Amino acid sequence: MYNSRMRIPTRPGVRRLTRALLLSAAVVASACESRDVQKDLSIVEVRTGWYDLGVVAEGKTKIVPSISLRLKNISEKPISGVQIDAVFRSVKEPDKIIDEHFVPGVASNASLLPGNSTPAIVLRSKWGFTGTETRSQMLLNSLFVDAHVTILGRHGRNNWVKMTELQIDRRLLTN
Repeated sequence: MYNSRMRIPTRPGVRRLTRALLLSAAVVASACESRDVQKDLSIVEVRTGWYDLGVVAEGKTKIVPSISLRLKNISEKPISGVQIDAVFRSVKEPDKIIDEHFVPGVASNASLLPGNSTPAIVLRSKWGFTGTETRSQMLLNSLFVDAHVTILGRHGRNNWVKMTELQIDRRLLTN
């Protein structure tokens, strides 16, 4: 039963504050929407190869698989909070993961605007080959095993999705 005398007094500022809070909540909720990284982002400017870590122990040189890429926002809206995972595998044992490298692709406190690309993202394995040979000779060694990398991505707390899979080029990278 309604009793008009029980009405709660309101001040003019309280209504404005309530409206502002509701509007802020709507903006935050829309920013938290799930995004499909396969549709919203494109992998561009890819470069793969074997990075020279230099002399690591006992005079041996180590080379590791490496990939450099940029993410391009191909959607109509800014995107943030993207994570990238590089999964490295041997070509001889494609079902066995030899290493992973996880990085933020687009920070959650930054936005990648439509049409823009991230700076280069470099992902390197800690697994690699060591030897006393020159770096070029290591790549030509009969025991050398090629590698490939699967790039996974996700936005926020979405599931990881495969963005691309690439063979690591048999070439030396200096940066």
